[in-house]
Amino acid sequence: MGRYVAAIDQGTTSTRLILFDADGRIAASDQREHEQIHPRAGWVEHDASEVWRRTREVIGGALAASGTEAGEIAAIGIANQRETTVVWDRESGEPIHNAIVWQDTRTDGLVRELAGEAGVDRLRSHVGLPLSTYFSGPKIAWILDHVPGARERAENGELAFGNMDTWVLWNLTGATQGGVHATDVTNASRTMLMDLETLEWHQPSLELMGIPRAMLPEIRSSSEIYGEASGTALGGRPVAGILGDQQAALFGQTCFGPGEAKNTYGTGSFLLVNTGEEIVHCEKLLTSVAAKVGDGPTTYVLEGSIAVTGAAVQWLRDQLGLIRTAAEVEELARTVEDNGGVYFVPAFSGLFAPYWRDDARGVIVGLTAYARAGHIARAVLEATAWQTREVLDAANAVMGAPFTELKVDGGMTADELLMQFQADVLGVPVIRPAVTETTALGAAFAAGLAVGFWSDQAELRERWTLDRRWEPQMDESTRAREYAQWKKAVTRSFGWASEG
Repeated sequence: MGRYVAAIDQGTTSTRLILFDADGRIAASDQREHEQIHPRAGWVEHDASEVWRRTREVIGGALAASGTEAGEIAAIGIANQRETTVVWDRESGEPIHNAIVWQDTRTDGLVRELAGEAGVDRLRSHVGLPLSTYFSGPKIAWILDHVPGARERAENGELAFGNMDTWVLWNLTGATQGGVHATDVTNASRTMLMDLETLEWHQPSLELMGIPRAMLPEIRSSSEIYGEASGTALGGRPVAGILGDQQAALFGQTCFGPGEAKNTYGTGSFLLVNTGEEIVHCEKLLTSVAAKVGDGPTTYVLEGSIAVTGAAVQWLRDQLGLIRTAAEVEELARTVEDNGGVYFVPAFSGLFAPYWRDDARGVIVGLTAYARAGHIARAVLEATAWQTREVLDAANAVMGAPFTELKVDGGMTADELLMQFQADVLGVPVIRPAVTETTALGAAFAAGLAVGFWSDQAELRERWTLDRRWEPQMDESTRAREYAQWKKAVTRSFGWASEG
């Protein structure tokens, strides 16, 4: 058995390789960015061949920098940006079009057409998701419709589809020389094409979107040996774990039981609540697979995505010039005792969960002559915490048992004022782990379990270590009063952007 597990974290802006030791600590890492391609407004693409080159570079870089030999690697795990869609030629290994990224909105007309009179929820009871530009299915359909001859080639089995996990796995295990064409249940659950109960491709969804089954990868568990790496510095090592990035963070936070939740604070925030073996539907949140370890049971998740959290701090820095660095927002917010009655709703391009309002736009309300920069900075931080509270309320409303704590990760968790306020408005402890690279850690945990590097999920819980815990300090009447004010502020953002 090797000394380390290698995790490939293929993200939206960069790719990383992190080596973890048996204690779940980082032993080495390397990171490379790739180009963001914007052919038109609302279109976002990646060159999948460049992403694979960057993946090879970080594998070589991390191993060389740490002096690690391939033989010291027990297994390889993959975590990835979800929904981003690649279609490639099986024989040449070349993509037939740039990858269409999860943020891309070019399929909005197609989505409206697919929804028709049946509405955006016509597939939801089976796939857990509303029809949306966000997911992979419409992106595949767009490529088949816009690349000459693609549909016929796909039907003949000449083309392969994959999200980034599948693309990396296929290339890592030999590509045109016997590459493994597979995905895991978590990534498949974000395509709009998988039946959540059977964990198989959902034929009515494929027929609705005109997607040939022949191009789809095999759906496997999140933790098993898919194949052996070849052609890189990791040659000969088993690839044994795959999780979509948010599910990987949930797994890395060891949120294995029903009601356990984590929030990742980035540009936006992704809050996931484990619902155990029960598929829970909620019109305000998305239903996906949390994980499936080998032959074990499938666990499910409710997910709420919040469009703007860290991006609001960047806006204070770059557009308003109130701070010079993102870290300064906490310092500025501490210059005042409270928000001074000021609330900030960062609906820059509408609101995601739990409102799903495209017509909302950002507002700052409650301004008086008393308000100053510190109050606005504080209102920006508080908006992140209130939005998180709203998503958790939506999950609690449909869950059997209310959650008792929130595990947190991502860049904004360094802001201790925000973390304390988050605990205050939730009324439960907020917990930050020692290893905040939870996405890569989750992929490593899944791969390590498959090869016996770690024995079981109980051992993984032991490997997870606490860095800091915040207990709620706000009394219930203050919390209720402030929350009511926040909700009033949110309604002021509605209906601002109208058609025409």
